Amino acid sequence: MSTKTYEPIASQRVAFLGLGVMGYPMAGHLARAGHQVTVYNRTEAKPEGWAKEYGGASAATPKAAAQGADIVFCCVGNDDDLRSVVLGEDGAFAGMRPGAIFVDHTTASANVARELCAKAHGLRLEFIDAPVSGGNLGALNGVLTVMCGGDAAAFAKIQPVAKAFSRAVTLLGASGAGQLAKMVNQIAIAGLLQGLSEAIAFGQKAGLDMSVVLDVIGKGAAQSWQMENRGPTMIEGKFDFGFAVDWMRKDLGLCLDEAKRNGARLPIVALVDQFYADVQAQGGGRGDTSSLIRRLK
Repeated sequence: MSTKTYEPIASQRVAFLGLGVMGYPMAGHLARAGHQVTVYNRTEAKPEGWAKEYGGASAATPKAAAQGADIVFCCVGNDDDLRSVVLGEDGAFAGMRPGAIFVDHTTASANVARELCAKAHGLRLEFIDAPVSGGNLGALNGVLTVMCGGDAAAFAKIQPVAKAFSRAVTLLGASGAGQLAKMVNQIAIAGLLQGLSEAIAFGQKAGLDMSVVLDVIGKGAAQSWQMENRGPTMIEGKFDFGFAVDWMRKDLGLCLDEAKRNGARLPIVALVDQFYADVQAQGGGRGDTSSLIRRLK
């Protein structure tokens, strides 16, 4: 865990649903920031291990975790996973008190955000869609970027609490705006990684020392987070970490679906999505997104 320092705020009763590679450390930061945290995960071992490590509590259902919470945070896999922990007699909404706020960090569709926001309002609850960027390292170090959509008053209540695991928590518009902003983020990354892959593969074919080349061009207009953080590992052919190709394809699928609805043209995203399909076909679905360069070898 990082050595992050936390801004002093009043302790809140919170729940966290989903203890994957992102949710586990995010919930940990909430506990270390002084909040009373109850966690839920579909597999029992993770909540029990988390509670032992951080001193919080675990619950057997999303409903039980959410009971009495001021804020319920969530980070699961996709739209269907999200509905499964939110809705139904054992879902979080069934356990939340009027006025409580549900904050969804899942990268999901803008449509499901709007759907669940409407259901929340019908139950006198609040819903904020809040996908994150920064990957597992960002979660571990508590420096994620959080893109939010929803009611401004509800956002103002959750922002200082979410800062426990974030460097920036920003409201970008009404319900669904956070998910749309995350799509913009993934669109930008997809094209950048393909360009970086082609650049490195080209330089290697040309016989250049690409470690030196990246160090040089990284001081100019070509500089990017991906070049700085993934360029060296791409050169070495190391991809057993980071944000998985399988997850990226899920995210790009959301982008392409939304583009069909709003009329945006995403030719590069469509192409890179198929390139990632090639990487999956080669057995690389769990490798980092930077493994896109494998196609060019």
